[in-house]
Amino acid sequence: MVIVGYLLLGIVLCLPLIYYAHRRPKTARVVFAIGLIVAAAIYVLFAAMANRGAWIGVELFGVVAYGAFALLGLRSSMWWLVLGWATHPIWDIAIHHAGAGAEFTPDWYAWACVSFDAIVAAYIAHRIVHARDQWPALRATTTG
Repeated sequence: MVIVGYLLLGIVLCLPLIYYAHRRPKTARVVFAIGLIVAAAIYVLFAAMANRGAWIGVELFGVVAYGAFALLGLRSSMWWLVLGWATHPIWDIAIHHAGAGAEFTPDWYAWACVSFDAIVAAYIAHRIVHARDQWPALRATTTG
């Protein structure tokens, strides 16, 4: 039951990001790209606060990997952002809940991040699919 609470927390926490991007369609791509990098970078902070020097390298790899999705999403198709956000829950659970990263990652954070990431990915995908009707600024840039 506690996990459900953590997942609900993630849903609540993603709403301001989605609302902000929704209200600014011309910069939504940048907002979601930066958000993806921040989502990965938070784990660097957790590793640093726990004095896990070796893990900082692993977490920096995550920042680079998700930064690549963000960059591709900025320069090419927004589907890269969807892919980045949709795969981030694997990083959250496999490494930071079930894996060795659980030693320094708060359990609530890993679970909240799962729902946060999934909702953001679904929102971006929905907006891409319905861009012609709802998000004209994306229409010409989502097929690249």
